[in-house]
Amino acid sequence: MNITKDSNVNNIYKLDGKVPLLKAIPFGIQHILAMFVANLTPITIIATSAGLPQEEIAVLLQNAMFVAGIATLIQIYSIGKVGAKLPIVMGVSFTFVTVLCTVAVNYGYPSVIGAVICGGILEGIMGILAKYWRKIIAPVVAASVVTSIGFSLFSVGARSFGGGYTEDFGSIPNLLLGTITLVVCIGWNIFAKGYLKQLSVLVGLIVGYVVAVCMGRVDLSVIMSGGMVSLPKVLPYMPQFNLGAIFSVAIIFMVSAAETIGDTTAMVSGGLKREITSEEISGSLTCDGFASAFSALLGCPPVTSFSQNVGLIAMTKVVNRFTIATGAVFMILAGLLPPVGNFFASLPESVLGGCTIMMFGTIMVSGIEMIAKAGFTQRNVTIVALSLAVGIGFTSASEIGLWNVFPPIIQSVFSANVVAVVFVVSIVLNLVLPKNMEIEREDV
Repeated sequence: MNITKDSNVNNIYKLDGKVPLLKAIPFGIQHILAMFVANLTPITIIATSAGLPQEEIAVLLQNAMFVAGIATLIQIYSIGKVGAKLPIVMGVSFTFVTVLCTVAVNYGYPSVIGAVICGGILEGIMGILAKYWRKIIAPVVAASVVTSIGFSLFSVGARSFGGGYTEDFGSIPNLLLGTITLVVCIGWNIFAKGYLKQLSVLVGLIVGYVVAVCMGRVDLSVIMSGGMVSLPKVLPYMPQFNLGAIFSVAIIFMVSAAETIGDTTAMVSGGLKREITSEEISGSLTCDGFASAFSALLGCPPVTSFSQNVGLIAMTKVVNRFTIATGAVFMILAGLLPPVGNFFASLPESVLGGCTIMMFGTIMVSGIEMIAKAGFTQRNVTIVALSLAVGIGFTSASEIGLWNVFPPIIQSVFSANVVAVVFVVSIVLNLVLPKNMEIEREDV
């Protein structure tokens, strides 16, 4: 990290410009704080469903932080053709929670590891071969998927705002913390000057954390628990390869690939103001897949691109790779130094929700901008309208019974996954609709 006299804080808005280290670190930490709790929650849910004891779950959480940092650095700088060379933050995804919980209950946690290894290798190979199938992901398809990602995250933001998956969800203290954090973020956006304006999320998290400590909502004693240094444990569980588990997880990897394409496209469109290249799609998918296989070797679920951070980039326009990489280094340190990880993990969920709820809305706006850029032809309008109507409508909690006639594997993939449904419907429509539909809609 050689910082020369050419360093300039305004280079945070450039992909490869040099930024002073002390200026870059706050923006890097902002990205890590935006995803830290969400990175740990999925593995806690999956490991708990498998009946793992708390001390083993603690080891997996440390490994998950280490893996996320390594995967993010590979995505940012690449190793050969693995990695998009884009400021994409990686972490353990909620996309796999349902299917991995089912596998854990039915086949055991070692089968989870075996299935993730196989699915990760499959997605990595898909990434290598992306140039042969990338054309089916037309701009209007990518735009529909990005819009659905934003929509799917609204409930995640609302859940965090109310305190997360806790017994006091929606309590006055949680709502108060979320509101204070949100107001601070908005106020900082209004009154801060220059590049400091882009630190609104970090400032909101800091103020929210301090308020939470004063309210007694943070257990500071846990920060020093777990020792000072903890090295990652390789193969804490020997993988088992069950064909049923592998098939189920492989399908979700296809969905995850669609989300990664959407996230990467949204990041390039919203942050870099250009169209994504085939090489970037290939690199992001190969990193997604092979990093997930590596994650499984450390006993963790798959890692994938984080939509929270795509929203943060869309909101701040901070795309500098070195800047985001400083956050990845802190994530690695959090995986090696339990006090660092415990400090980040102690961030109350409602504080995080106060910051992320606007970021998620920004992702949907990016999707709408991409739809406009693709053009409002009759064909594009049909694809967007029908894919979003089916995707959102058929996966609503009140209408989930529509999927009861399908086999359990289909239900587990699509019944509550708006992104998966939108992806499939938009691709099918893009393939079957005639290319010669009227070019522009007539004014009514």
